[in-house]
Amino acid sequence: MPSPRYAIACPTSMGVRITPENRQSVHISRNFIMTSTSAESNVLNIAASLGHECLVLSKFIEGSPVSLFIQSELRARNIRYEGVSVPQGGPWGYRHQFNIADSGFGLRGPRVWNDRTGEVGRTLSIEEFDIERIFGQEGVAILHISGLIAALSPETAVFCAELAKRARAYGTRVAFDLNYRASFWKGREAELGEVFHSIAALSDILVGNEEDFQLALGVKGPEAGGKGLAAKIEGFKGMIGAVQKAYPNAHYFATTLREVENANEHLWGAILCADGQWYIEEPRKVPVLDRIGGGDGFTGGLLYGVYRGWEAEKCLQFGWATGALAVTDLNDYATPADEAQVWSVYAGNARVTR
Repeated sequence: MPSPRYAIACPTSMGVRITPENRQSVHISRNFIMTSTSAESNVLNIAASLGHECLVLSKFIEGSPVSLFIQSELRARNIRYEGVSVPQGGPWGYRHQFNIADSGFGLRGPRVWNDRTGEVGRTLSIEEFDIERIFGQEGVAILHISGLIAALSPETAVFCAELAKRARAYGTRVAFDLNYRASFWKGREAELGEVFHSIAALSDILVGNEEDFQLALGVKGPEAGGKGLAAKIEGFKGMIGAVQKAYPNAHYFATTLREVENANEHLWGAILCADGQWYIEEPRKVPVLDRIGGGDGFTGGLLYGVYRGWEAEKCLQFGWATGALAVTDLNDYATPADEAQVWSVYAGNARVTR
């Protein structure tokens, strides 16, 4: 059987992020950097940067300069895209989301303002894509779904659930980053609980923290056992047994560990349970230029290792390092030059390379 064309594919609602220069606050800044963004495409950026074809399934707006900017940015990042373009429908019609965020500095934490009114990605539908060609003929090794896109709207919830079902039928692995967002779930708990359960039941890889598993999947967590990263590790390990029973198709369960000392320095760690075996990257201090995208960087590195067929411990190490790499850049995605750069980050080797 031929190898799949795409290493990783994802459904997503693409948008743009504007960030003040020089780590200034949004409300006092006059100069901003604009980049194309979405949590899901951030995950793909690891494999795409390392030379593997990846695919975004999204939606665009006819004649929109923002759509053209997003498409150009995706091409520059080696990420292919498919999706219909629809008329804007006038000044109050469709548009792409705007993510307005600063990076914070010292004791001034980052602030993020999401503007998603009229977001075209909220209308994604399975009928807009040639699923048989993409998954059956061309092939996708891993389908990555985030809880952010699954909970974005009733339409995207149906779309993601059906996409996971179809992809699994073609032999594609499904990775689900739960990404519980309370504002998305308000008033939709029963609807989204059913959707998230259906996707998780088809998933090979589940990523999320204790809150994600409890609130998105309804899995009862352990009794509170103290504060700090050590307690988080024990809490996560105590809960995964119940998750494994509820979702026996999953072989990988992962989460990141983060403790913020200030906007410029975090403790960064990660945990992975693979086929019942535990692997832990103890938290280490990492310097932070911009924290947004660190979790996506971790997931992207983890999935890259799974795609490459690496042992579980190596997958976790690579994911830890790509997450740490992501926060050294003002973009909200990691762009490794090569695997060697990632392993240097893991080793803590910041010496000059000539």
